[in-house]
Amino acid sequence: MDKRIFPLALGALGIGTTEFVIMGLLPDVAKSLNISIPQAGHLISSYAFGVVVGAPVLIAYAAKFPPKKILAFLMIAFVIFNALSALVNDYYTMMIVRFLSGLPHGAFFGVGTVVATRLAKPGKQAQSIAMMFTGLTLANLAMVPFVTWLGHQLSWRYAFGVVSVLGLLTLISLKFLLPYMDSLRTTTLRDELEFFKSAKAWHIIAITGIGFGGLFAWFSYITPLMTNVSRFETDFIAYIMVLAGAGMVVGNFLGGIMADKMRPALAAAILLSAMILALIGVFFFSENQSVSLVLTFVCGALSMAVGTPVNIIMLRSAKNSEMMAAAFMQAAFNVGNSLGAFFGGLPLEFGLSYNYPSLVGAGLAGMGLLLCIAFIKKYKPVI
Repeated sequence: MDKRIFPLALGALGIGTTEFVIMGLLPDVAKSLNISIPQAGHLISSYAFGVVVGAPVLIAYAAKFPPKKILAFLMIAFVIFNALSALVNDYYTMMIVRFLSGLPHGAFFGVGTVVATRLAKPGKQAQSIAMMFTGLTLANLAMVPFVTWLGHQLSWRYAFGVVSVLGLLTLISLKFLLPYMDSLRTTTLRDELEFFKSAKAWHIIAITGIGFGGLFAWFSYITPLMTNVSRFETDFIAYIMVLAGAGMVVGNFLGGIMADKMRPALAAAILLSAMILALIGVFFFSENQSVSLVLTFVCGALSMAVGTPVNIIMLRSAKNSEMMAAAFMQAAFNVGNSLGAFFGGLPLEFGLSYNYPSLVGAGLAGMGLLLCIAFIKKYKPVI
C-alpha cells in the first residue's frame, strides 16, 4: 500500500468497526441500558441517519479547507463521539451520541475518495480507492470479531474505547503520512450542487441504494440464517463472520481491478448479475452447510466489489463536485443498508424462513441491475 493512503485505510478501519460492532453487542447494550433488543436496534438506525445527514452537510461546509485539515477535524469528532458512546448510561442520550458518531462517516469517505484518486498513478484510480476501503474490509475480517469478543468478555463499552483509540492512531498517521494538498473545491457550493439537479446523479444514487440493498437484505439476517437454516452452532457464527470478511477483502480488490480494466458501469452490471445468482443460491442451498459457507464468502466478496465501480461512475460524472458526489454515495450506501434490512425482514414478519431475505435481496439486486443497464444504454458514450 502507498504509505500516503495508509491514514485513509486506518480511518476506514475505525469507521467500519464502529458501524458494525454494535450489531454483535445489541443484547449487551440492551441489558446495560435497560431497554429491549429492538430498541437497541434503533441505535444502528440512528448511526445510519447520522451518515446520511453528515455526508453532504459537512462536505458543503468543509470543502473550502485543505483535505488534510478536513480529515483531521472529522477524526477528532469521531474520537470524541465514540468515547462518549462508551460512557453514556441512558437510551435517549445514546441515540443522540450514535447519531453524532455517524456524522463524520460519509464526509471522511467523501474527502478520502477524492484524495485517493489524486494520489493514484494514472489509470489506477479505482485501485487506489480500493486500497482506502481495505480498512473497511479488514474491519469486518478481524477488528469487528475481535472487538465483539472483547465486548462480550469485559463490557460493550470497551468496544467503543478501542474504536476511539483507532481514531487517535488515524490522527497521528494523518499528520505524518498524508501530504498537504490545497482545497479540492474548484467551484462554488452552488455549482457543486447543480449536478444533483440532474437525472443522471439520482440514477447513479438509485443504482447504489437499491442494488446495494440486495446484499444487506442477506447480511442483516446472516446470524439467524446460519443457525436456523444452515444449522450451525451459535459459537460458530464468529468464524462465519470472519469468512464473510475475508470475502469482502477479496471483493474489494476485485472491484478495483475490474473498474480500472473495463468501463465501470459494465463492471457494476456484471457484479450485480453475480449478486443476483449468489443470493438465489443462498435461498435454495443454505441447508447444505458446505455450500452455505462458500456462498457466504462469495456474497461477502460481491458486497464490496460493487462499491468501487459505482463510486468511479459517480466521480467521473460529477467532474466539478467530486467530494460532494462521494459524500452522496456514502449516504446512498447507507440507504441501501436500511432498505435491505427493512424489506429483507418483511418475509420474516409473515413467518417465512430465514432464507427468504436473500430472495428479497435478489429482487433488489435485480432492480439495481435493470437501472444499471438503462444507465449504460443512456450514457454509453460517457461511462
